[in-house]
Amino acid sequence: MKRLAVYCGSATPADPRYVQLARDVGTALAREGIGIVYGGGRLGLMGALAGSALLAGGEVIGVIPEALVQGEVANYDCELTVVGTMHERKAAFTDLSDGFLVLPGGVGTMDELWEAVSWAQLGYHSKPVGVLNALGFYDGLLAFNRHMAEVGFVRPAHQGIILAETELDLLLHRMRAHEPPQSIVAMDPRTL
Repeated sequence: MKRLAVYCGSATPADPRYVQLARDVGTALAREGIGIVYGGGRLGLMGALAGSALLAGGEVIGVIPEALVQGEVANYDCELTVVGTMHERKAAFTDLSDGFLVLPGGVGTMDELWEAVSWAQLGYHSKPVGVLNALGFYDGLLAFNRHMAEVGFVRPAHQGIILAETELDLLLHRMRAHEPPQSIVAMDPRTL
Protein backbone atom coordinates (compact mmCIF):
# COMPACT_ATOMS: atom_id res chain seq x y z
CA MET A 1 0.00 0.00 0.00
CA LYS A 2 1.63 3.19 -1.20
CA ARG A 3 -1.29 5.52 -0.46
CA LEU A 4 -4.48 5.38 1.56
CA ALA A 5 -7.56 7.56 1.27
CA VAL A 6 -8.15 8.54 4.88
CA TYR A 7 -11.70 9.55 5.78
CA CYS A 8 -12.26 11.49 9.00
CA GLY A 9 -14.13 14.43 10.44
CA SER A 10 -13.50 18.09 9.70
CA ALA A 11 -14.92 18.91 13.15
CA THR A 12 -12.98 19.14 16.39
CA PRO A 13 -14.77 17.11 19.09
CA ALA A 14 -14.63 18.22 22.74
CA ASP A 15 -12.72 15.04 23.64
CA PRO A 16 -9.06 15.72 22.73
CA ARG A 17 -8.35 12.01 22.28
CA TYR A 18 -9.91 12.12 18.81
CA VAL A 19 -7.57 14.86 17.59
CA GLN A 20 -4.62 13.03 19.12
CA LEU A 21 -5.71 9.84 17.36
CA ALA A 22 -5.68 11.65 14.01
CA ARG A 23 -2.22 13.05 14.76
CA ASP A 24 -0.92 9.63 15.75
CA VAL A 25 -2.31 8.05 12.57
CA GLY A 26 -0.78 10.77 10.38
CA THR A 27 2.63 10.29 11.99
CA ALA A 28 2.42 6.49 11.83
CA LEU A 29 1.43 6.43 8.15
CA ALA A 30 4.28 8.79 7.27
CA ARG A 31 6.75 6.58 9.15
CA GLU A 32 5.39 3.53 7.30
CA GLY A 33 5.93 5.32 3.98
CA ILE A 34 2.20 5.33 3.26
CA GLY A 35 0.96 8.49 1.58
CA ILE A 36 -2.34 10.08 2.57
CA VAL A 37 -5.13 11.22 0.28
CA TYR A 38 -7.67 13.16 2.32
CA GLY A 39 -10.32 15.88 2.18
CA GLY A 40 -7.92 18.81 1.86
CA GLY A 41 -9.00 20.82 4.91
CA ARG A 42 -7.02 22.34 7.79
CA LEU A 43 -9.71 21.93 10.45
CA GLY A 44 -10.62 19.15 12.86
CA LEU A 45 -9.31 15.64 12.54
CA MET A 46 -8.49 16.24 8.87
CA GLY A 47 -6.12 19.05 9.74
CA ALA A 48 -4.53 17.11 12.60
CA LEU A 49 -3.97 14.08 10.36
CA ALA A 50 -2.43 16.07 7.52
CA GLY A 51 -0.34 18.32 9.75
CA SER A 52 1.26 15.45 11.66
CA ALA A 53 1.95 13.47 8.48
CA LEU A 54 3.63 16.50 6.89
CA LEU A 55 5.72 17.10 10.03
CA ALA A 56 6.88 13.48 9.84
CA GLY A 57 7.89 13.91 6.19
CA GLY A 58 4.95 12.04 4.69
CA GLU A 59 3.18 12.52 1.39
CA VAL A 60 -0.18 14.28 1.78
CA ILE A 61 -2.56 14.94 -1.09
CA GLY A 62 -5.67 16.97 -0.33
CA VAL A 63 -8.72 16.84 -2.59
CA ILE A 64 -11.33 19.49 -1.90
CA PRO A 65 -14.39 20.72 -3.81
CA GLU A 66 -14.28 24.36 -4.84
CA ALA A 67 -17.34 25.17 -2.72
CA LEU A 68 -15.52 24.00 0.44
CA VAL A 69 -12.22 25.78 -0.15
CA GLN A 70 -13.23 28.77 2.01
CA GLY A 71 -15.53 26.99 4.47
CA GLU A 72 -13.07 24.24 5.36
CA VAL A 73 -10.00 26.48 5.14
CA ALA A 74 -8.14 24.59 2.45
CA ASN A 75 -4.74 23.23 3.42
CA TYR A 76 -2.19 24.79 1.08
CA ASP A 77 0.69 23.12 2.96
CA CYS A 78 0.05 19.86 1.12
CA GLU A 79 -0.35 18.97 -2.55
CA LEU A 80 -3.86 20.32 -3.03
CA THR A 81 -6.28 19.51 -5.84
CA VAL A 82 -9.45 21.56 -6.12
CA VAL A 83 -12.31 19.75 -7.88
CA GLY A 84 -15.80 20.84 -8.90
CA THR A 85 -18.01 18.42 -6.97
CA MET A 86 -18.11 15.92 -4.12
CA HIS A 87 -18.49 13.15 -6.71
CA GLU A 88 -15.21 14.21 -8.32
CA ARG A 89 -13.60 14.32 -4.88
CA LYS A 90 -14.61 10.75 -4.05
CA ALA A 91 -13.56 9.52 -7.49
CA ALA A 92 -10.14 11.10 -6.93
CA PHE A 93 -9.87 9.38 -3.53
CA THR A 94 -10.48 6.04 -5.23
CA ASP A 95 -8.18 6.73 -8.17
CA LEU A 96 -5.26 7.99 -6.09
CA SER A 97 -5.30 5.40 -3.30
CA ASP A 98 -4.63 1.73 -2.71
CA GLY A 99 -7.26 1.45 0.02
CA PHE A 100 -9.51 3.31 2.43
CA LEU A 101 -8.83 4.02 6.10
CA VAL A 102 -11.72 5.39 8.15
CA LEU A 103 -11.16 7.33 11.37
CA PRO A 104 -13.92 8.86 13.52
CA GLY A 105 -16.08 11.41 11.74
CA GLY A 106 -19.58 12.54 10.98
CA VAL A 107 -22.05 12.32 8.11
CA GLY A 108 -19.48 13.04 5.38
CA THR A 109 -17.21 10.31 6.72
CA MET A 110 -20.12 7.87 6.77
CA ASP A 111 -20.99 8.78 3.18
CA GLU A 112 -17.41 8.06 2.12
CA LEU A 113 -17.26 4.79 4.08
CA TRP A 114 -20.49 3.40 2.70
CA GLU A 115 -19.61 4.37 -0.85
CA ALA A 116 -16.28 2.53 -0.53
CA VAL A 117 -18.12 -0.54 0.82
CA SER A 118 -20.85 -0.35 -1.83
CA TRP A 119 -18.34 0.01 -4.65
CA ALA A 120 -16.39 -2.99 -3.30
CA GLN A 121 -19.60 -5.09 -3.38
CA LEU A 122 -20.24 -4.04 -6.96
CA GLY A 123 -16.65 -4.64 -8.05
CA TYR A 124 -15.97 -0.98 -8.92
CA HIS A 125 -12.78 -1.34 -6.88
CA SER A 126 -10.97 -4.22 -5.18
CA LYS A 127 -9.24 -2.19 -2.46
CA PRO A 128 -9.37 -2.81 1.30
CA VAL A 129 -11.74 -0.78 3.46
CA GLY A 130 -10.37 -0.42 6.99
CA VAL A 131 -12.18 1.09 9.97
CA LEU A 132 -10.05 2.16 12.92
CA ASN A 133 -12.47 1.58 15.79
CA ALA A 134 -10.47 3.56 18.32
CA LEU A 135 -12.20 4.58 21.54
CA GLY A 136 -15.11 2.30 20.59
CA PHE A 137 -16.33 5.00 18.21
CA TYR A 138 -17.61 2.53 15.60
CA ASP A 139 -19.03 -0.15 17.92
CA GLY A 140 -22.61 0.75 16.97
CA LEU A 141 -21.86 0.93 13.25
CA LEU A 142 -20.14 -2.47 13.28
CA ALA A 143 -23.07 -3.96 15.20
CA PHE A 144 -25.48 -2.49 12.65
CA ASN A 145 -23.40 -3.92 9.79
CA ARG A 146 -23.63 -7.36 11.46
CA HIS A 147 -27.40 -6.86 11.87
CA MET A 148 -27.78 -6.07 8.15
CA ALA A 149 -25.93 -9.32 7.38
CA GLU A 150 -28.03 -11.35 9.85
CA VAL A 151 -31.25 -10.03 8.28
CA GLY A 152 -29.94 -10.81 4.80
CA PHE A 153 -29.21 -7.38 3.35
CA VAL A 154 -25.45 -8.01 3.22
CA ARG A 155 -24.50 -11.12 1.31
CA PRO A 156 -22.22 -13.66 3.04
CA ALA A 157 -19.47 -12.96 0.49
CA HIS A 158 -19.50 -9.28 1.46
CA GLN A 159 -19.70 -9.53 5.24
CA GLY A 160 -15.93 -9.14 5.53
CA ILE A 161 -15.52 -6.05 3.35
CA ILE A 162 -15.21 -3.80 6.38
CA LEU A 163 -11.96 -4.64 8.14
CA ALA A 164 -12.15 -3.24 11.67
CA GLU A 165 -9.53 -3.11 14.41
CA THR A 166 -8.89 -0.96 17.46
CA GLU A 167 -5.13 -0.73 16.75
CA LEU A 168 -3.66 0.81 13.60
CA ASP A 169 -0.84 -1.76 13.23
CA LEU A 170 -3.30 -4.67 13.24
CA LEU A 171 -5.60 -2.88 10.82
CA LEU A 172 -2.79 -2.10 8.35
CA HIS A 173 -1.68 -5.75 8.53
CA ARG A 174 -5.18 -6.93 7.65
CA MET A 175 -5.50 -4.34 4.89
CA ARG A 176 -2.21 -5.49 3.32
CA ALA A 177 -3.46 -9.11 3.38
CA HIS A 178 -6.85 -8.15 1.90
CA GLU A 179 -8.40 -10.49 -0.66
CA PRO A 180 -11.26 -8.82 -2.55
CA PRO A 181 -14.61 -10.61 -2.42
CA GLN A 182 -16.50 -11.77 -5.47
CA SER A 183 -18.45 -8.81 -6.81
CA ILE A 184 -22.22 -8.82 -7.19
CA VAL A 185 -21.92 -8.53 -10.97
CA ALA A 186 -19.74 -11.67 -11.06
CA MET A 187 -22.23 -13.71 -8.99
CA ASP A 188 -24.77 -16.08 -10.44
CA PRO A 189 -28.02 -14.03 -10.54
CA ARG A 190 -29.96 -17.09 -9.32
CA THR A 191 -28.07 -16.95 -6.01
CA LEU A 192 -28.62 -13.25 -5.37
